[in-house]
Amino acid sequence: MVLSPVLSNLPLFLILTGAALIIAEAFAPGAHFFVAGVSLFVAGLVGVLVGSVFGGLVVLLSMTVAVLVSAAVTLYGYRQLDIYGGSGQAQTSDSSSLRGQTGRVTERVTSTDGEVKLDSGGFNPYYQARSINNKEIEEGTEVMVVDPGGGNVVTVEVVSNLQDGIDRELEREAARQHEQSSE
Repeated sequence: MVLSPVLSNLPLFLILTGAALIIAEAFAPGAHFFVAGVSLFVAGLVGVLVGSVFGGLVVLLSMTVAVLVSAAVTLYGYRQLDIYGGSGQAQTSDSSSLRGQTGRVTERVTSTDGEVKLDSGGFNPYYQARSINNKEIEEGTEVMVVDPGGGNVVTVEVVSNLQDGIDRELEREAARQHEQSSE
């Protein structure tokens, strides 16, 4: 029978292919190859174990079930562990999402140069930064992004300056409401 040699070598082929995909994950991280690699590896192991006792259709069915179950379990584990930040909480989606982010100055910020580390700045939280109104912001100062720009250069302002501006605006609004209520 021609199918028998192919079927007898299929578990070994699946083990080798699964191992290759698991190793490939180390070179291209992101859970692209790992789930398939684990599934094929487990199916190959099941094929070797079941093939030593049973033959033919039982081996194929057991390997098919092993692929489905191990893929589901591995994918569930990846999502639960959130190994690569799959929930999106550790990443920014675009530059406009940086507006309002806070961080600290890592290199003195001027109107032409500087660097900040944002608290929730994504995979690489370090950004080139510029100050507004030609002010210099010293290292270690807490800042907030007021203009995300469009690349990796953001415009920042000292948080205490922004809080003063917010307080002034709140006072103006309260005064307006008081004037309207007294009319």
